[in-house]
Amino acid sequence: MNEVTEKREVYISVDVETSGPVPGLYALLTIGACAVEDDGQVFSCALKPTTRNADPKALEITGLSLDDLEREGLDPAAAMTQFRQWILEVAADGTPVFVGLNAAFDWAFVNDYFHRYLGENPFGFAPLDIKAYYMGATRCTWSDTRSSKMAARLNPQLHGDHDALHDARYQAELFRLIREIA
Repeated sequence: MNEVTEKREVYISVDVETSGPVPGLYALLTIGACAVEDDGQVFSCALKPTTRNADPKALEITGLSLDDLEREGLDPAAAMTQFRQWILEVAADGTPVFVGLNAAFDWAFVNDYFHRYLGENPFGFAPLDIKAYYMGATRCTWSDTRSSKMAARLNPQLHGDHDALHDARYQAELFRLIREIA
């Protein structure tokens, strides 16, 4: 009988800031990521916009400027190549697992850009959503999965501020705290 051995899972918290609600119509503007178990292992980059379409509220919340990103951001293919390399280094011989707070949103952009520019996503095809994990761990309602309500219960030291790297670290802390009570 062949024994199946699974690789260890390496949880990576990912947050993005975008110019609007859906990939293809709007651009991925910044990526922030950290290893959940060592949030000193970080990745962060700003990307050149692929479109000028923008929801003014999205830009207002992030404080990002499409003009500044056009001048200073990385080409999307270069950004995704660097992100992929970082993921593979952090995961080493393990399986990288995308962890996000409202993972469906961040995942959609990251998955789209990986496939569009590199032809594959090093995370595979399924993200881990912190909101759903929290709901299952605490048996709360969906409306109680807002990060502010999680923070009130879990008392994290960090907070979110719409800077992708800061938010990735904050999400990693929330995920660790949820795992402690699960």
